[in-house]
Amino acid sequence: MIKNVHTRDLGVPAGPFVERIQELWPPAWGRQEFDRPLGVGADGGHGPIRYRCTEFVPGESITFEFTRLTGSHTLSASGNVIRHELIGDFGFVDRIRWALVIRWLHDACLEDLFDGFERAAGREPKSPARWSWYVRQVRRLFTPRRQPQRA
Repeated sequence: MIKNVHTRDLGVPAGPFVERIQELWPPAWGRQEFDRPLGVGADGGHGPIRYRCTEFVPGESITFEFTRLTGSHTLSASGNVIRHELIGDFGFVDRIRWALVIRWLHDACLEDLFDGFERAAGREPKSPARWSWYVRQVRRLFTPRRQPQRA
């Protein structure tokens, strides 16, 4: 079982940020897109990560179930604190992928998202997220390079 939690005190009520997840999604991680407006039943995700919205309480929480993995992730608000919790019951190969690659990318993405929430709340993060050398190398390895345009 994998459990990964991120929290951030935004200094303002965190509830409104739950439904702003798409608007404030960090562009460096691929657009977060859904087949309909964000709400229960919306299918989508970002990049190769696919999920479906299974619960949505505006101003409180939103939960997504993975479509290709067994698990979920929830963004929730309590007072001034925003929280993201991923719980996965991954098979052996996916646990190895998580340990070696996905966890590091996931953590960097979430910290970028929380920095965006904090900026939208009107303040600069005390310690803005910085991608580790490892995250930069993995992204370089897996990000498709654009082909030069021919005249």
